[in-house]
Amino acid sequence: MRIPFLSKSKSPPLTDLTRESTMAERENEKRGITLDESRVPWVTWRSALLGAFVSIGGVIFGYDTGQISGFLEMKNFKHRFAQLKPDGTYHFNNVRSGLIVSMLSIGTLIGALLAGPLTDRIGRKWSIFFWCIILHVGLIIQISSPAGKWYQFMMGRFVTGFGVGACSLLVPMYQGEIAPRHIRGAMVCSYQLFVTLGIFIAYCINFGTEHLDSTASWRIPLGITFLWGLVLGIGILLFPESPRFDYRHGRVDRARRTMSKLYGIPENHRVIVHEIAEIQEQLDAEKGARGGLRGWFEMFQAPRMLYRIVLGVTLQALQQLTGANYFFYYGTVIFNGAGIDNTYVTQMILGGVNFGTTFGGLYVIEHFGRRKSLIAGGIWMFICFMVFASVGHFSLDVNTPRNTPGAGKAMVVFACLFITGFAMTWGPMVWAIVAELYPSRYRARAMAMATASNWLWNFLIGFFTPFITGDIDFAYGYVFAGCLFFAVIIVYFFVIEGKDKTLEEMDMMYIMRVPPWKSSKWKPPEPENRLTTDQLMDRKVAKKYNKEEERSASKKVSEGVPGHTHAETADDAGTGPSSHFS
Repeated sequence: MRIPFLSKSKSPPLTDLTRESTMAERENEKRGITLDESRVPWVTWRSALLGAFVSIGGVIFGYDTGQISGFLEMKNFKHRFAQLKPDGTYHFNNVRSGLIVSMLSIGTLIGALLAGPLTDRIGRKWSIFFWCIILHVGLIIQISSPAGKWYQFMMGRFVTGFGVGACSLLVPMYQGEIAPRHIRGAMVCSYQLFVTLGIFIAYCINFGTEHLDSTASWRIPLGITFLWGLVLGIGILLFPESPRFDYRHGRVDRARRTMSKLYGIPENHRVIVHEIAEIQEQLDAEKGARGGLRGWFEMFQAPRMLYRIVLGVTLQALQQLTGANYFFYYGTVIFNGAGIDNTYVTQMILGGVNFGTTFGGLYVIEHFGRRKSLIAGGIWMFICFMVFASVGHFSLDVNTPRNTPGAGKAMVVFACLFITGFAMTWGPMVWAIVAELYPSRYRARAMAMATASNWLWNFLIGFFTPFITGDIDFAYGYVFAGCLFFAVIIVYFFVIEGKDKTLEEMDMMYIMRVPPWKSSKWKPPEPENRLTTDQLMDRKVAKKYNKEEERSASKKVSEGVPGHTHAETADDAGTGPSSHFS
């Protein structure tokens, strides 16, 4: 079904399919089957609904991340879990607050690693359902924490992290595999949009409950998390499985129907036929893939996989090292310098800017591509951080910010400008790049490692920032500025442009060593000249098998066993199996 107001608009260019007829298309031509050549709508109501609904996983991520900073300032929460000072007040020291905040990140790291192998067994949608149950278990542990048992609350966040981390892996993976190619980047980026929405909602709810003197001040925001988990966990069962997962498990017709509905075109359309043929090629080559621990070793030995794994891990680490969370951490101080006393108002301002500007990222990624957007965004954030750190370190009175209102206001402006750049580029786009970086054979495992990297650095920054800023105050910003400069270099030299490319074509580009700075103009070769990870791995396995056969045959010949000289001669003549794979 097509959205009516888009019916006359010109669809964005897809990969040129007219010059890359696949073997499946040629077979259809021989059989007299006519391929549909109608226009592909830019978006259908089904794909829009799916992208928006599944992104609720991002709301869970953002909501859980955003609410904890507000809890630490609530009177009742302090009274139950903080340390009692000699003056009769309650206060969290750096270690206890760091553990309560950051244990979620340790849980998410483990959850992301565990979710990869599980989703290859039971599917993407059922994995999301399962981890939503684990999420609720962690919430129950937190809500039931009695007074003084701060470590129970901490462990509840640890268990909750399993569900949050698993969903942070599974949702972008599911979106990347099910989305039509020309809106895949925008659909995966919608995950980050909903992360920022979750943060903003958490800030607003905290603002509405912080005046309560009872446990309701923090238990109400925490209990609302149940709603997000229930909506995602039950609702995902109403949506189709990833067509690539269905196809790999023999449900070909269902995969084709899913793609047809999401693209808004008939099942015999050229785009569907082409993409199904590519998935089949991947599946044929994937049959030799190993499972278990041997599968992990094979992944690192596969062509260009170590390169891509390191790249994915680096990009996710750099997303944290851009310093976005640092701005939220120091928001109270700099907004006090601008005359805002209520810390919850501070959070709402930063959260609102973060959420509102992320909408621009959905437009940017599909109209300017991944590389240009990340490079421009990195330079923009680098400039903002240099100004922010310089003003904060040399001009702001950190102890009494109200003494330097001009410096405080300047820092507020550049904090918002930084968040605008992050929300439109590095915030959403890293998730999109990682979702399309790996072949289906290793996607779950490799994405798990990249996502775990994000959560590891999330933990490190969240735990150590209070100690570092206590020593060097705003000069800490120069560290993030240096990381941004490094990030721009990484993107230019190593990240390949994925705009309007299928996942199989992305794999091909890395295998064929397409220079990243030339990747935006790359066109796929003819089918007979294509290479994928799975094809190369199968050839590698075949060559190894043939070498073992040759060694066995040579050994028997040397021992005088008849009947094997003919096979060896045939191989030498180029007619044996090994020549087929050479």
